[in-house]
Amino acid sequence: MKAKGVIIGIGLLAVAAGGATWALIDRDAGPEIVAARMEPVSFQLPEEAIPAELSDAGAEIVVNNCTACHSLEYVTTQPRGMGEKFWHDEVTKMVKVYGAPVAPGDAEAIAKLLAERFG
Repeated sequence: MKAKGVIIGIGLLAVAAGGATWALIDRDAGPEIVAARMEPVSFQLPEEAIPAELSDAGAEIVVNNCTACHSLEYVTTQPRGMGEKFWHDEVTKMVKVYGAPVAPGDAEAIAKLLAERFG
């Protein structure tokens, strides 16, 4: 009975692989693989404006670190008035859970500054 299940599983896998290959074929041009004709595309993103709350020299640590992953607009649209613990926990999460490349001393300074500016 196990052998029958294995054979059915292999058959379904083969059908799925064949379907994926068929999807890559350009039916108008023949059996040429579409992926072989793809060309790289580049985009010029607009320059990001620094929000007023983060435009002074004191906020440079936030601008330099947080923009590795976030837009500054994202940072400034977080809930206001959540307190120092909220910002400490958010910055800690970014470093420990998501692997943000922020030095421990910088993480504390970022959390403190965000708590002062956004509550």
